[in-house]
Amino acid sequence: MDENASRGFCHGGRSAIRTTSSPPAADRCSAVYLGMLLCGAGFLLPYNSFITAVDYYQGKYPGSTIIFDMSFTYICTAFVALLVNNILVETFSLNVRISFGYVTALVMLCLVTIFDVSLEMFSSDVSYFVTLAAVSLIALGCTVQQSSFYGYTSMLPKRYTQAVMTGESAAGVIVSVNRILTKSFLSDPRRNTVIFFGVSIASVVLCCIIFHATRHTTFVRYHVGVCRTAALDEDARAITHQVCNPEEVGLVEILDGTVTRDHYGVLVLQSPSSPGPDTPAIPGGRDRSGPEQIARAHETQLKFKGHSYKRHISRWDSLKNGVRRRWAVAKGVWPFMLSIGLAYFVTLCLFPGIESEIVSCHWASWMPILLISIFNFSDFCGKVLASIPYEWPRGRLVFFSCLRIVLVPLMMLCAAPRSSPILKGETWAMLLSMLLGLTNGYFGSIPMILAPSTVPDEQKELTGNIMTLSYGLGLTLGSGVAYLLNLWLGPHLTIDPCLPSNSTTLFANISADIYLLPGHPPGNTSIY
Repeated sequence: MDENASRGFCHGGRSAIRTTSSPPAADRCSAVYLGMLLCGAGFLLPYNSFITAVDYYQGKYPGSTIIFDMSFTYICTAFVALLVNNILVETFSLNVRISFGYVTALVMLCLVTIFDVSLEMFSSDVSYFVTLAAVSLIALGCTVQQSSFYGYTSMLPKRYTQAVMTGESAAGVIVSVNRILTKSFLSDPRRNTVIFFGVSIASVVLCCIIFHATRHTTFVRYHVGVCRTAALDEDARAITHQVCNPEEVGLVEILDGTVTRDHYGVLVLQSPSSPGPDTPAIPGGRDRSGPEQIARAHETQLKFKGHSYKRHISRWDSLKNGVRRRWAVAKGVWPFMLSIGLAYFVTLCLFPGIESEIVSCHWASWMPILLISIFNFSDFCGKVLASIPYEWPRGRLVFFSCLRIVLVPLMMLCAAPRSSPILKGETWAMLLSMLLGLTNGYFGSIPMILAPSTVPDEQKELTGNIMTLSYGLGLTLGSGVAYLLNLWLGPHLTIDPCLPSNSTTLFANISADIYLLPGHPPGNTSIY
Protein backbone atom coordinates (compact mmCIF):
# COMPACT_ATOMS: atom_id res chain seq x y z
CA MET A 1 0.00 0.00 0.00
CA ASP A 2 1.23 3.48 -0.78
CA GLU A 3 1.02 4.92 2.68
CA ASN A 4 1.99 8.40 1.45
CA ALA A 5 -1.57 8.78 0.23
CA SER A 6 -3.21 7.12 3.20
CA ARG A 7 -2.90 9.57 6.07
CA GLY A 8 -6.34 10.70 7.18
CA PHE A 9 -8.04 13.16 9.51
CA CYS A 10 -11.49 13.16 11.03
CA HIS A 11 -13.52 16.06 12.40
CA GLY A 12 -15.59 15.79 15.55
CA GLY A 13 -14.93 12.08 15.84
CA ARG A 14 -16.98 11.24 12.77
CA SER A 15 -15.54 9.17 9.98
CA ALA A 16 -16.29 10.45 6.52
CA ILE A 17 -15.75 7.07 4.92
CA ARG A 18 -18.76 5.65 3.20
CA THR A 19 -19.44 1.96 3.27
CA THR A 20 -20.39 0.04 0.19
CA SER A 21 -22.38 -3.10 -0.31
CA SER A 22 -21.25 -3.62 -3.91
CA PRO A 23 -19.46 -6.89 -4.65
CA PRO A 24 -15.69 -6.80 -5.27
CA ALA A 25 -14.26 -6.89 -8.76
CA ALA A 26 -13.59 -10.33 -10.22
CA ASP A 27 -10.19 -11.68 -11.24
CA ARG A 28 -11.14 -12.79 -14.71
CA CYS A 29 -9.32 -15.88 -15.97
CA SER A 30 -7.05 -15.61 -12.89
CA ALA A 31 -5.06 -12.97 -14.81
CA VAL A 32 -4.08 -11.08 -11.64
CA TYR A 33 -3.07 -14.34 -9.94
CA LEU A 34 -0.77 -15.27 -12.82
CA GLY A 35 0.54 -11.71 -12.93
CA MET A 36 1.45 -11.81 -9.23
CA LEU A 37 3.11 -15.19 -9.75
CA LEU A 38 5.37 -13.72 -12.44
CA CYS A 39 6.00 -10.63 -10.32
CA GLY A 40 7.24 -12.92 -7.55
CA ALA A 41 9.58 -14.58 -10.02
CA GLY A 42 10.97 -11.20 -11.04
CA PHE A 43 12.57 -10.16 -7.76
CA LEU A 44 14.39 -13.45 -7.00
CA LEU A 45 15.38 -14.31 -10.54
CA PRO A 46 18.56 -12.13 -10.56
CA TYR A 47 19.98 -13.74 -7.41
CA ASN A 48 19.04 -17.23 -8.61
CA SER A 49 20.91 -16.49 -11.83
CA PHE A 50 24.16 -15.97 -9.93
CA ILE A 51 23.99 -19.04 -7.72
CA THR A 52 22.70 -21.35 -10.48
CA ALA A 53 25.74 -20.47 -12.59
CA VAL A 54 27.67 -22.37 -9.91
CA ASP A 55 29.69 -24.39 -12.42
CA TYR A 56 30.94 -21.23 -14.14
CA TYR A 57 31.97 -19.51 -10.91
CA GLN A 58 33.56 -22.60 -9.36
CA GLY A 59 35.58 -23.07 -12.53
CA LYS A 60 36.55 -19.39 -12.61
CA TYR A 61 37.54 -19.25 -8.91
CA PRO A 62 38.71 -22.82 -8.07
CA GLY A 63 39.10 -23.66 -4.40
CA SER A 64 37.25 -20.50 -3.31
CA THR A 65 34.05 -20.11 -1.30
CA ILE A 66 32.38 -18.05 -4.03
CA ILE A 67 28.91 -19.59 -3.59
CA PHE A 68 29.04 -19.10 0.19
CA ASP A 69 30.27 -15.54 -0.32
CA MET A 70 27.53 -14.67 -2.81
CA SER A 71 24.86 -16.14 -0.53
CA PHE A 72 26.18 -14.39 2.59
CA THR A 73 26.65 -11.06 0.77
CA TYR A 74 23.14 -11.17 -0.64
CA ILE A 75 21.52 -12.16 2.64
CA CYS A 76 23.36 -9.61 4.82
CA THR A 77 22.63 -6.77 2.41
CA ALA A 78 19.04 -7.94 2.17
CA PHE A 79 18.64 -7.88 5.94
CA VAL A 80 19.97 -4.32 6.19
CA ALA A 81 17.69 -3.32 3.32
CA LEU A 82 14.71 -4.82 5.17
CA LEU A 83 15.46 -2.71 8.22
CA VAL A 84 15.83 0.44 6.13
CA ASN A 85 12.69 -0.34 4.16
CA ASN A 86 10.63 -0.77 7.33
CA ILE A 87 11.83 2.63 8.52
CA LEU A 88 11.38 4.45 5.21
CA VAL A 89 8.29 2.60 4.01
CA GLU A 90 6.22 5.77 4.38
CA THR A 91 8.73 8.00 2.59
CA PHE A 92 8.60 6.47 -0.90
CA SER A 93 5.55 5.23 -2.75
CA LEU A 94 5.05 1.54 -3.36
CA ASN A 95 5.44 2.00 -7.12
CA VAL A 96 8.81 3.74 -6.63
CA ARG A 97 10.08 1.02 -4.29
CA ILE A 98 9.14 -1.84 -6.61
CA SER A 99 10.44 -0.10 -9.74
CA PHE A 100 13.72 0.62 -7.93
CA GLY A 101 14.23 -3.12 -7.47
CA TYR A 102 13.64 -3.89 -11.15
CA VAL A 103 15.95 -1.12 -12.37
CA THR A 104 18.77 -2.07 -9.98
CA ALA A 105 18.62 -5.76 -10.95
CA LEU A 106 18.59 -5.00 -14.67
CA VAL A 107 21.53 -2.59 -14.51
CA MET A 108 23.69 -4.98 -12.46
CA LEU A 109 22.88 -8.02 -14.60
CA CYS A 110 23.73 -6.10 -17.78
CA LEU A 111 27.02 -4.78 -16.40
CA VAL A 112 28.18 -8.18 -15.15
CA THR A 113 27.16 -9.94 -18.36
CA ILE A 114 28.88 -7.46 -20.68
CA PHE A 115 32.02 -6.40 -18.83
CA ASP A 116 32.83 -9.36 -16.57
CA VAL A 117 31.54 -12.49 -18.30
CA SER A 118 31.61 -11.54 -21.99
CA LEU A 119 34.56 -9.15 -22.29
CA GLU A 120 36.47 -10.43 -19.21
CA MET A 121 37.84 -6.94 -18.56
CA PHE A 122 38.89 -7.58 -14.96
CA SER A 123 41.59 -9.59 -13.27
CA SER A 124 40.58 -12.54 -11.11
CA ASP A 125 40.67 -10.60 -7.83
CA VAL A 126 38.85 -7.58 -9.24
CA SER A 127 36.29 -9.82 -10.93
CA TYR A 128 35.62 -11.57 -7.61
CA PHE A 129 34.97 -8.19 -5.96
CA VAL A 130 32.81 -6.98 -8.87
CA THR A 131 30.68 -10.12 -8.67
CA LEU A 132 30.05 -9.70 -4.94
CA ALA A 133 29.38 -5.96 -5.35
CA ALA A 134 26.81 -6.69 -8.06
CA VAL A 135 25.14 -9.31 -5.85
CA SER A 136 25.03 -6.81 -2.98
CA LEU A 137 23.37 -4.08 -5.05
CA ILE A 138 20.88 -6.57 -6.49
CA ALA A 139 20.08 -7.63 -2.92
CA LEU A 140 19.42 -4.02 -1.94
CA GLY A 141 16.99 -3.36 -4.77
CA CYS A 142 15.27 -6.71 -4.79
CA THR A 143 14.76 -6.81 -1.01
CA VAL A 144 13.08 -3.40 -0.96
CA GLN A 145 10.98 -4.69 -3.84
CA GLN A 146 10.20 -8.01 -2.15
CA SER A 147 9.14 -6.44 1.13
CA SER A 148 6.94 -3.99 -0.73
CA PHE A 149 5.36 -6.81 -2.73
CA TYR A 150 4.43 -8.71 0.42
CA GLY A 151 2.89 -5.58 1.88
CA TYR A 152 1.07 -5.08 -1.41
CA THR A 153 -0.31 -8.62 -1.70
CA SER A 154 -1.30 -8.63 1.97
CA MET A 155 -4.06 -6.23 0.94
CA LEU A 156 -5.36 -8.77 -1.60
CA PRO A 157 -7.03 -12.13 -0.81
CA LYS A 158 -4.75 -14.78 0.72
CA ARG A 159 -4.18 -16.73 -2.49
CA TYR A 160 -2.32 -13.78 -4.02
CA THR A 161 0.34 -13.85 -1.31
CA GLN A 162 0.72 -17.54 -2.12
CA ALA A 163 1.01 -16.57 -5.80
CA VAL A 164 3.97 -14.28 -5.12
CA MET A 165 5.71 -16.92 -3.01
CA THR A 166 5.10 -19.52 -5.70
CA GLY A 167 6.60 -17.04 -8.13
CA GLU A 168 9.77 -16.93 -6.03
CA SER A 169 10.14 -20.66 -6.53
CA ALA A 170 9.18 -20.32 -10.19
CA ALA A 171 12.20 -18.04 -10.51
CA GLY A 172 14.43 -20.90 -9.41
CA VAL A 173 12.73 -23.29 -11.84
CA ILE A 174 13.07 -20.85 -14.75
CA VAL A 175 16.73 -20.22 -14.00
CA SER A 176 17.48 -23.95 -13.53
CA VAL A 177 15.90 -24.87 -16.86
CA ASN A 178 17.76 -21.98 -18.47
CA ARG A 179 21.10 -23.17 -17.08
CA ILE A 180 20.57 -26.82 -18.00
CA LEU A 181 19.70 -25.90 -21.59
CA THR A 182 22.54 -23.43 -22.11
CA LYS A 183 25.11 -25.82 -20.61
CA SER A 184 23.79 -28.73 -22.66
CA PHE A 185 23.86 -26.97 -26.04
CA LEU A 186 27.09 -24.97 -25.60
CA SER A 187 30.23 -26.48 -24.10
CA ASP A 188 32.12 -23.16 -23.85
CA PRO A 189 31.52 -21.95 -20.25
CA ARG A 190 31.87 -18.26 -21.11
CA ARG A 191 29.53 -18.33 -24.11
CA ASN A 192 26.81 -20.39 -22.43
CA THR A 193 26.98 -18.14 -19.34
CA VAL A 194 26.55 -14.99 -21.47
CA ILE A 195 23.43 -16.48 -23.09
CA PHE A 196 22.24 -17.70 -19.67
CA PHE A 197 22.42 -14.19 -18.18
CA GLY A 198 20.87 -12.71 -21.33
CA VAL A 199 17.77 -14.88 -20.90
CA SER A 200 17.57 -13.82 -17.23
CA ILE A 201 17.69 -10.14 -18.22
CA ALA A 202 14.85 -10.62 -20.71
CA SER A 203 12.80 -12.45 -18.04
CA VAL A 204 13.20 -9.59 -15.55
CA VAL A 205 12.08 -7.06 -18.18
CA LEU A 206 8.97 -9.15 -18.84
CA CYS A 207 8.16 -9.37 -15.11
CA CYS A 208 8.49 -5.57 -14.78
CA ILE A 209 6.03 -4.99 -17.64
CA ILE A 210 3.55 -7.45 -16.13
CA PHE A 211 3.69 -5.74 -12.72
CA HIS A 212 2.80 -2.33 -14.14
CA ALA A 213 -0.05 -3.88 -16.12
CA THR A 214 -1.39 -5.79 -13.10
CA ARG A 215 -1.42 -2.92 -10.63
CA HIS A 216 -3.80 -0.92 -12.87
CA THR A 217 -6.45 -3.65 -12.97
CA THR A 218 -9.81 -2.94 -11.37
CA PHE A 219 -9.43 -5.99 -9.11
CA VAL A 220 -6.18 -4.76 -7.56
CA ARG A 221 -7.36 -1.17 -7.28
CA TYR A 222 -10.54 -2.27 -5.52
CA HIS A 223 -8.85 -4.34 -2.79
CA VAL A 224 -6.04 -1.83 -2.26
CA GLY A 225 -8.69 0.87 -1.96
CA VAL A 226 -10.53 -1.06 0.75
CA CYS A 227 -7.37 -1.32 2.86
CA ARG A 228 -6.50 2.32 2.25
CA THR A 229 -9.93 3.33 3.44
CA ALA A 230 -9.51 1.24 6.60
CA ALA A 231 -6.13 2.88 7.22
CA LEU A 232 -7.68 6.31 6.69
CA ASP A 233 -10.37 5.52 9.22
CA GLU A 234 -7.78 4.36 11.77
CA ASP A 235 -5.67 7.50 11.31
CA ALA A 236 -8.76 9.66 11.39
CA ARG A 237 -9.65 8.38 14.85
CA ALA A 238 -6.07 8.91 16.06
CA ILE A 239 -5.89 12.47 14.71
CA THR A 240 -9.33 13.31 16.12
CA HIS A 241 -7.93 12.51 19.56
CA GLN A 242 -4.96 14.78 18.88
CA VAL A 243 -7.18 17.62 17.63
CA CYS A 244 -9.41 17.39 20.67
CA ASN A 245 -6.42 17.31 23.05
CA PRO A 246 -5.40 20.93 23.89
CA GLU A 247 -1.85 19.83 24.67
CA GLU A 248 -1.39 18.43 21.17
CA VAL A 249 -3.26 21.03 19.15
CA GLY A 250 0.08 22.32 17.86
CA LEU A 251 0.41 19.20 15.76
CA VAL A 252 -2.51 20.27 13.59
CA GLU A 253 -2.96 23.41 11.52
CA ILE A 254 -6.48 24.37 10.50
CA LEU A 255 -6.58 25.89 7.04
CA ASP A 256 -9.72 27.78 6.08
CA GLY A 257 -10.57 28.48 2.52
CA THR A 258 -9.52 26.60 -0.55
CA VAL A 259 -9.03 22.88 -0.18
CA THR A 260 -5.45 21.78 -0.89
CA ARG A 261 -4.96 18.47 -2.68
CA ASP A 262 -2.10 16.14 -3.50
CA HIS A 263 0.24 17.10 -0.66
CA TYR A 264 2.15 14.64 1.47
CA GLY A 265 0.78 14.52 4.98
CA VAL A 266 -2.38 16.42 3.98
CA LEU A 267 -5.77 14.80 3.80
CA VAL A 268 -8.95 16.73 3.23
CA LEU A 269 -12.22 15.27 4.42
CA GLN A 270 -15.64 16.02 3.01
CA SER A 271 -18.97 14.96 4.36
CA PRO A 272 -20.92 12.33 2.42
CA SER A 273 -23.51 14.97 1.58
CA SER A 274 -20.98 16.80 -0.59
CA PRO A 275 -19.36 14.20 -2.77
CA GLY A 276 -16.24 14.98 -4.73
CA PRO A 277 -16.09 14.97 -8.49
CA ASP A 278 -14.68 11.44 -8.58
CA THR A 279 -17.07 9.97 -6.03
CA PRO A 280 -20.47 8.84 -7.30
CA ALA A 281 -23.33 10.13 -5.17
CA ILE A 282 -26.13 7.58 -4.72
CA PRO A 283 -29.53 8.56 -3.33
CA GLY A 284 -30.27 7.01 -0.01
CA GLY A 285 -26.64 6.95 1.07
CA ARG A 286 -25.77 3.62 -0.60
CA ASP A 287 -23.14 3.27 -3.28
CA ARG A 288 -24.42 1.02 -6.04
CA SER A 289 -21.68 1.79 -8.55
CA GLY A 290 -19.62 -0.95 -10.16
CA PRO A 291 -16.17 -2.14 -9.12
CA GLU A 292 -14.43 0.31 -11.48
CA GLN A 293 -16.17 3.29 -9.89
CA ILE A 294 -15.62 1.90 -6.39
CA ALA A 295 -11.92 1.46 -7.04
CA ARG A 296 -11.67 5.02 -8.34
CA ALA A 297 -13.60 6.34 -5.34
CA HIS A 298 -11.27 4.58 -2.90
CA GLU A 299 -8.27 6.15 -4.61
CA THR A 300 -9.51 9.74 -4.29
CA GLN A 301 -8.66 11.85 -1.26
CA LEU A 302 -11.47 12.34 1.22
CA LYS A 303 -12.82 15.81 1.93
CA PHE A 304 -14.65 17.41 4.79
CA LYS A 305 -16.93 20.36 4.12
CA GLY A 306 -15.68 23.75 5.29
CA HIS A 307 -12.21 22.91 6.67
CA SER A 308 -9.00 21.12 5.92
CA TYR A 309 -6.35 19.97 8.37
CA LYS A 310 -2.59 19.84 7.91
CA ARG A 311 -0.52 17.62 10.18
CA HIS A 312 2.91 18.71 11.40
CA ILE A 313 4.75 15.76 12.94
CA SER A 314 8.50 15.51 13.42
CA ARG A 315 10.56 12.67 11.96
CA TRP A 316 11.26 11.38 15.46
CA ASP A 317 7.57 11.29 16.37
CA SER A 318 6.83 9.50 13.11
CA LEU A 319 9.56 6.95 13.80
CA LYS A 320 8.32 6.26 17.33
CA ASN A 321 4.78 5.88 16.07
CA GLY A 322 5.98 3.43 13.41
CA VAL A 323 7.83 1.33 15.98
CA ARG A 324 4.77 1.24 18.26
CA ARG A 325 2.56 0.12 15.40
CA ARG A 326 4.98 -2.62 14.36
CA TRP A 327 5.34 -3.86 17.93
CA ALA A 328 1.58 -4.05 18.31
CA VAL A 329 1.32 -6.10 15.10
CA ALA A 330 4.28 -8.34 16.06
CA LYS A 331 2.65 -9.30 19.38
CA GLY A 332 -0.26 -10.78 17.46
CA VAL A 333 1.66 -12.64 14.73
CA TRP A 334 4.87 -13.73 16.53
CA PRO A 335 4.25 -17.50 16.04
CA PHE A 336 4.13 -16.94 12.30
CA MET A 337 7.27 -14.80 12.50
CA LEU A 338 9.10 -17.53 14.43
CA SER A 339 7.90 -20.24 12.07
CA ILE A 340 9.03 -18.52 8.87
CA GLY A 341 12.33 -17.49 10.45
CA LEU A 342 13.10 -21.10 11.46
CA ALA A 343 12.10 -22.44 8.04
CA TYR A 344 14.51 -20.22 6.15
CA PHE A 345 17.25 -20.55 8.76
CA VAL A 346 17.43 -24.31 8.16
CA THR A 347 17.31 -23.87 4.39
CA LEU A 348 20.16 -21.34 4.26
CA CYS A 349 22.35 -23.54 6.43
CA LEU A 350 22.48 -25.98 3.50
CA PHE A 351 21.42 -24.15 0.34
CA PRO A 352 23.20 -23.21 -1.83
CA GLY A 353 26.56 -23.46 -0.01
CA ILE A 354 26.78 -26.99 1.39
CA GLU A 355 24.90 -28.46 -1.59
CA SER A 356 27.51 -26.99 -3.94
CA GLU A 357 30.27 -28.82 -1.99
CA ILE A 358 28.84 -32.31 -2.56
CA VAL A 359 31.10 -34.19 -4.99
CA SER A 360 29.93 -36.68 -7.61
CA CYS A 361 32.40 -38.74 -9.62
CA HIS A 362 29.65 -39.56 -12.10
CA TRP A 363 28.08 -36.13 -12.68
CA ALA A 364 31.22 -34.00 -12.10
CA SER A 365 30.47 -30.27 -12.70
CA TRP A 366 26.79 -31.09 -13.30
CA MET A 367 26.29 -32.22 -9.68
CA PRO A 368 25.81 -28.78 -8.03
CA ILE A 369 23.56 -27.68 -10.90
CA LEU A 370 21.41 -30.80 -10.51
CA LEU A 371 21.11 -30.41 -6.73
CA ILE A 372 20.18 -26.74 -7.01
CA SER A 373 17.67 -27.57 -9.75
CA ILE A 374 16.10 -30.37 -7.67
CA PHE A 375 15.76 -27.97 -4.76
CA ASN A 376 14.15 -25.30 -6.96
CA PHE A 377 11.65 -27.71 -8.52
CA SER A 378 10.74 -29.17 -5.11
CA ASP A 379 10.44 -25.71 -3.58
CA PHE A 380 8.04 -24.77 -6.36
CA CYS A 381 5.93 -27.89 -5.67
CA GLY A 382 5.89 -27.09 -1.95
CA LYS A 383 4.55 -23.61 -2.59
CA VAL A 384 1.89 -24.96 -4.89
CA LEU A 385 0.82 -27.35 -2.11
CA ALA A 386 0.63 -24.35 0.23
CA SER A 387 -2.32 -23.08 -1.84
CA ILE A 388 -4.47 -25.96 -0.52
CA PRO A 389 -6.61 -24.44 2.26
CA TYR A 390 -5.71 -25.70 5.72
CA GLU A 391 -5.83 -23.78 8.99
CA TRP A 392 -2.66 -24.69 10.82
CA PRO A 393 -2.67 -24.33 14.62
CA ARG A 394 0.14 -21.94 15.52
CA GLY A 395 1.97 -24.33 17.83
CA ARG A 396 1.96 -27.15 15.30
CA LEU A 397 3.27 -24.84 12.60
CA VAL A 398 6.23 -23.82 14.77
CA PHE A 399 6.90 -27.47 15.69
CA PHE A 400 7.16 -28.64 12.08
CA SER A 401 9.39 -25.70 11.21
CA CYS A 402 11.72 -26.75 14.04
CA LEU A 403 11.60 -30.40 12.95
CA ARG A 404 13.28 -29.53 9.64
CA ILE A 405 16.57 -29.04 11.49
CA VAL A 406 17.22 -32.81 11.21
CA LEU A 407 17.98 -32.19 7.54
CA VAL A 408 21.17 -30.31 8.47
CA PRO A 409 23.19 -33.26 9.87
CA LEU A 410 21.81 -35.61 7.21
CA MET A 411 22.90 -33.36 4.36
CA MET A 412 26.29 -32.83 6.02
CA LEU A 413 26.86 -36.59 5.96
CA CYS A 414 26.60 -36.41 2.15
CA ALA A 415 29.59 -34.04 2.05
CA ALA A 416 31.72 -35.04 5.06
CA PRO A 417 34.42 -36.05 5.15
CA ARG A 418 35.34 -34.59 1.77
CA SER A 419 37.56 -37.52 0.77
CA SER A 420 34.91 -40.16 1.49
CA PRO A 421 31.42 -38.98 2.61
CA ILE A 422 29.51 -41.19 5.05
CA LEU A 423 26.35 -41.17 2.89
CA LYS A 424 27.92 -42.19 -0.40
CA GLY A 425 26.34 -41.89 -3.82
CA GLU A 426 24.28 -39.20 -5.50
CA THR A 427 20.90 -40.68 -4.51
CA TRP A 428 21.10 -39.60 -0.87
CA ALA A 429 22.06 -36.03 -1.74
CA MET A 430 19.32 -35.72 -4.38
CA LEU A 431 16.68 -37.18 -2.05
CA LEU A 432 17.61 -34.83 0.79
CA SER A 433 17.75 -31.84 -1.57
CA MET A 434 14.24 -32.69 -2.76
CA LEU A 435 12.97 -32.95 0.83
CA LEU A 436 14.69 -29.69 1.79
CA GLY A 437 13.07 -27.86 -1.13
CA LEU A 438 9.61 -29.37 -0.62
CA THR A 439 9.45 -28.48 3.07
CA ASN A 440 10.98 -25.05 2.46
CA GLY A 441 8.34 -24.25 -0.13
CA TYR A 442 5.50 -25.34 2.13
CA PHE A 443 6.55 -24.14 5.59
CA GLY A 444 8.13 -21.02 4.14
CA SER A 445 4.81 -20.03 2.55
CA ILE A 446 2.13 -20.99 5.08
CA PRO A 447 3.14 -18.43 7.77
CA MET A 448 3.28 -15.62 5.21
CA ILE A 449 -0.15 -16.58 3.87
CA LEU A 450 -1.88 -16.99 7.25
CA ALA A 451 -0.43 -14.04 9.16
CA PRO A 452 -2.26 -11.21 7.28
CA SER A 453 -5.60 -12.97 7.78
CA THR A 454 -5.25 -12.63 11.58
CA VAL A 455 -5.00 -8.82 11.64
CA PRO A 456 -7.39 -5.99 10.68
CA ASP A 457 -7.31 -4.55 7.17
CA GLU A 458 -5.39 -1.45 8.23
CA GLN A 459 -2.51 -3.59 9.57
CA LYS A 460 -2.12 -5.95 6.61
CA GLU A 461 0.73 -4.14 4.85
CA LEU A 462 2.67 -3.76 8.10
CA THR A 463 2.16 -7.47 8.74
CA GLY A 464 3.61 -8.28 5.34
CA ASN A 465 6.65 -6.09 6.03
CA ILE A 466 7.23 -7.56 9.50
CA MET A 467 6.94 -11.12 8.22
CA THR A 468 9.50 -10.31 5.54
CA LEU A 469 11.78 -8.97 8.28
CA SER A 470 11.55 -12.29 10.15
CA TYR A 471 12.16 -14.14 6.91
CA GLY A 472 15.27 -12.01 6.35
CA LEU A 473 16.55 -12.63 9.87
CA GLY A 474 16.27 -16.39 9.36
CA LEU A 475 18.12 -16.13 6.05
CA THR A 476 20.92 -14.07 7.60
CA LEU A 477 21.51 -16.41 10.55
CA GLY A 478 21.33 -19.47 8.29
CA SER A 479 23.88 -18.12 5.81
CA GLY A 480 26.23 -17.34 8.70
CA VAL A 481 25.94 -20.86 10.11
CA ALA A 482 26.65 -22.22 6.61
CA TYR A 483 30.19 -20.81 6.90
CA LEU A 484 30.69 -22.72 10.16
CA LEU A 485 29.46 -25.93 8.54
CA ASN A 486 31.87 -25.37 5.67
CA LEU A 487 34.73 -24.95 8.15
CA TRP A 488 33.73 -28.26 9.72
CA LEU A 489 34.08 -29.91 6.30
CA GLY A 490 37.71 -28.83 6.29
CA PRO A 491 39.89 -27.46 3.47
CA HIS A 492 39.29 -28.36 -0.16
CA LEU A 493 41.11 -31.46 -1.36
CA THR A 494 44.23 -30.99 -3.45
CA ILE A 495 43.82 -34.46 -5.02
CA ASP A 496 40.74 -35.45 -7.00
CA PRO A 497 38.78 -37.83 -4.71
CA CYS A 498 37.36 -39.56 -7.79
CA LEU A 499 40.77 -40.98 -8.72
CA PRO A 500 41.41 -44.58 -7.58
CA SER A 501 42.89 -44.70 -4.11
CA ASN A 502 46.03 -46.45 -5.36
CA SER A 503 46.52 -44.16 -8.38
CA THR A 504 49.44 -42.31 -6.78
CA THR A 505 51.28 -45.52 -5.89
CA LEU A 506 50.60 -46.96 -9.32
CA PHE A 507 52.00 -43.88 -11.05
CA ALA A 508 55.13 -44.02 -8.86
CA ASN A 509 55.69 -47.69 -9.79
CA ILE A 510 55.31 -46.93 -13.50
CA SER A 511 57.81 -44.08 -13.19
CA ALA A 512 60.30 -46.36 -11.42
CA ASP A 513 59.96 -49.00 -14.16
CA ILE A 514 60.61 -46.35 -16.80
CA TYR A 515 64.05 -45.73 -15.30
CA LEU A 516 65.03 -49.31 -16.25
CA LEU A 517 64.06 -48.94 -19.91
CA PRO A 518 66.82 -48.44 -22.51
CA GLY A 519 67.41 -44.78 -23.33
CA HIS A 520 66.01 -43.57 -20.00
CA PRO A 521 68.85 -42.91 -17.61
CA PRO A 522 68.16 -42.43 -13.92
CA GLY A 523 66.89 -38.92 -13.12
CA ASN A 524 64.94 -38.57 -16.36
CA THR A 525 61.31 -38.97 -15.31
CA SER A 526 59.77 -38.07 -18.61
CA ILE A 527 57.82 -40.85 -20.29
CA TYR A 528 57.82 -39.10 -23.64
